[in-house]
Amino acid sequence: MKITDPVSDMLTRIRNANSAGKSEVSMPSTKVLVEIARVMTEEGYIEGYAVEDTKPQKTLHVTLKYGSRRARVIKGIRRISKPGLRIYSTAAKLPRVRGGLGTVIVSTSKGMMCDRDARKLGVGGEVIAYIW
Repeated sequence: MKITDPVSDMLTRIRNANSAGKSEVSMPSTKVLVEIARVMTEEGYIEGYAVEDTKPQKTLHVTLKYGSRRARVIKGIRRISKPGLRIYSTAAKLPRVRGGLGTVIVSTSKGMMCDRDARKLGVGGEVIAYIW
């Protein structure tokens, strides 16, 4: 089955697994999804990820992160730019999530990165998702 919006599917799978207290979630892998998982790992929202070479398509395994007593690290995830309505922002006007406590994932000409790195490099791009 072909997924219309793989990024939304990934974020929904992570949100649902996080709510259910699962330790790992799997999904079909693409380059964009691997980059989003890399940014989430660098920002400390997930423990890690691995790409498994399966047929007919590679599979992305995301290991979720919890605090003491299984407290959720990810409080919320929200998809911003969708296939029907793309949202772009300049470096100066990149949004802040929860007053700077959350993270914005941005797809720039220099690759996928968080909002802090994009502001530091002075590049804008497509606002993919908010995580807090």
